[in-house]
Amino acid sequence: MDQPSTEKKIIVDEDWKEQARREKEMLAEAFEQEKARQQAVPEKASFPLLVSSLATQALIALGQIEHPITRKKETRLEEARFHIDMLEVLEQKTQGNLSEDEKKMVEGLLFDLRMRFVELCRKQPPPAGS
Repeated sequence: MDQPSTEKKIIVDEDWKEQARREKEMLAEAFEQEKARQQAVPEKASFPLLVSSLATQALIALGQIEHPITRKKETRLEEARFHIDMLEVLEQKTQGNLSEDEKKMVEGLLFDLRMRFVELCRKQPPPAGS
């Protein structure tokens, strides 16, 4: 009678090992992707790079672009709102200090992101208390 319980344990252990191996591979892949992303970061910081970085994060949260690590498109309205609000703060704090191109860039991105946000809210209302 001891043998059947040993066989079950072996099966469970093998399943666990397989799951642990898959998780390890996923973590290694995510680490490699993050390392590649960091190496791809431009050497010179700039205002357009900052603005486009915030806009990209908003687009990811709006589910318009797949997440670089999960490779999934997921809508997270509160996170999207945060990134859009950050762009708005940046716009307000730099008022009068931007070139005409920089100003148009910020205004255009904010308009586009807000419209996408509103459209998603119509389809998927935010959670209560927002």
